[in-house]
Amino acid sequence: MYSHANNTRVPHIFSSLKRRVVGTPISTAEAHNERLSKKRALAVFSSDALSSVAYATEEVLLVLMLAGSAALGYSIPISIAIIGLLLIVVISYRQTIHEYPNGGGAYIVAKENLGELAGLTAGAALLIDYVLTVSVSVTAGIEAIVSAFPNLLVHKELLCLASIAILTITNLRGIRESSAIFALPTYAFIFAILAMLGTGAYEMASGSFTRIEPANLMPVQGLTLFLILRAFSSGCTAMTGVEAVSNGVPVFRHPESRNASLTLIAMAAILAAMFFGITFFAHFHGIVPNETETVVSQLARSIFHTGWAYYVVQITTMGILILAANTSYADFPRLSSLLAKDRYLPRQLASLGDRLVFSNGIVMLGLLASLLLVIFHASTHLLIPLYAVGVFLSFTLSQFGMVRHWHKEGGKTWLRHAIINAFGGVLTAIVTVIFVMTKFTHGAWVIMVLLPCFIALFLKIKAHYIDVGRQLSLIGADPAGYAGGVKHTVLLPISGIHKGVIEALRYAQTIASDVRAVYVEIDQASTERLQEEWVRWGRGVPLVVLKSPYRSIMTPFLKYVDEVEDYDPNDIVTIIIPEFVTAKWWQQLLHNQTALLIRTALIFKRGKVVTSVRYHLN
Repeated sequence: MYSHANNTRVPHIFSSLKRRVVGTPISTAEAHNERLSKKRALAVFSSDALSSVAYATEEVLLVLMLAGSAALGYSIPISIAIIGLLLIVVISYRQTIHEYPNGGGAYIVAKENLGELAGLTAGAALLIDYVLTVSVSVTAGIEAIVSAFPNLLVHKELLCLASIAILTITNLRGIRESSAIFALPTYAFIFAILAMLGTGAYEMASGSFTRIEPANLMPVQGLTLFLILRAFSSGCTAMTGVEAVSNGVPVFRHPESRNASLTLIAMAAILAAMFFGITFFAHFHGIVPNETETVVSQLARSIFHTGWAYYVVQITTMGILILAANTSYADFPRLSSLLAKDRYLPRQLASLGDRLVFSNGIVMLGLLASLLLVIFHASTHLLIPLYAVGVFLSFTLSQFGMVRHWHKEGGKTWLRHAIINAFGGVLTAIVTVIFVMTKFTHGAWVIMVLLPCFIALFLKIKAHYIDVGRQLSLIGADPAGYAGGVKHTVLLPISGIHKGVIEALRYAQTIASDVRAVYVEIDQASTERLQEEWVRWGRGVPLVVLKSPYRSIMTPFLKYVDEVEDYDPNDIVTIIIPEFVTAKWWQQLLHNQTALLIRTALIFKRGKVVTSVRYHLN
């Protein structure tokens, strides 16, 4: 009954499966080979930012069309303003890359310059945004597929979960391998959009295409400053993901800061060109958002008609929307590791896995994003209002953190740098406030609730680690207080006598003089037979028989363990559990799991040592 069939082959089966799925371990000495070139890093860190051009222009037009057709022209100056803000944010993060080459971005900048609370706010905001990025991106991509193949609608949630599983497994294989897989779709999207815009520019320059007036829209409300600011903030979704490079500086090849800085500039230039180009040509072609077709699809159809080039744009757009989630897989685990090193998250998140990636963080991100998809039924309509609030809050904290940084550093140019960051911080703060105000009732309130909850969780975890360190510390302790010996009692729970029990009994007698075998009586006849055998095989060890009127084994045994400790509080009680190991994994299912139950029940009891002595069967 206390003999438990434990199988050593089960771990080997899982280990073999893990190797097939994730790959063989990579030596720590090979870490430098896993670093990314600028081309691969652009694919890894820019997919989120670049994918946003697929819907950023549409978000601007959706707000402006409330004021009628005449207001749609404001999309051009609004896009220019957004690109100006993008430039300021990029300058700030470029400075962050050089000043903080170990990564961490907004979290490190805010924590070191604005204090713990600001740092945790930035960290929480980014973690939430990364989870939302995965959920929104995957959902948007799958919805594009479902639009083309309506029969798949009933399987939408399953397809989303499968996509997250594929992304998770691919990233577990290592950042270099995942970058090679995701580079092609990212560059294909860039080529397709730039080719579309280039064709549009050629048609406009050659005069083969003249501007089309948009459909006549009746104004629902006036063109107010608030409406323009709302359109501006909605278009700022084009900037989500810009902070990714600054968070992942350590994964770049040497010189890390320089390569990361160049990658950030390249990403911003491509993003600005595509965003402005789509906005400009959407206006030039008179495109108005509708419920049946995206702005990018309408623009591609207007430029390429319905030829193969149109489908290339659509397919690559769908691909980049799904792969936008990969930016989160690059940054969420790394940010989690920094928080874990600072003891705000479990320490397991700071450990590198077999493939030199933060495997626990990758798995956690996949699980959280999957949970979010299930809760919101894989609906972008429900998820998007939660999106971008966190990232702009982190932008704001990062900008003001850099202002404080320049003030502390001093020097001849500190004021110029500080003014740029202060101006950017004010603008991103305004965008954050507008986001919260306009989307609060549509779901942004969830983020405002989650942020303090995350911060409270961080502080609670930190307090736990501080308390553990305090209790384990030997500072101020007197070695003389640990000089005395203690009494050692060994309890050996048994349900019968076999070779496994005898091996455990022999071991018990080597570590203590007070050894007791403990048997829980279910029926008297079995007890009498055991007592007769124990006289021969018990090696002089006393047999303690416990009564169990309710046929429970665990309760009487655990009560007896407590009685032993209560008799002498300084007594160390060791429970030795005899186990036999079966030859086949499935044979384990044929035996009871009492040993596991005992270990689980004793894990939180003080002064107890639980160990197993295994006897391997052929």
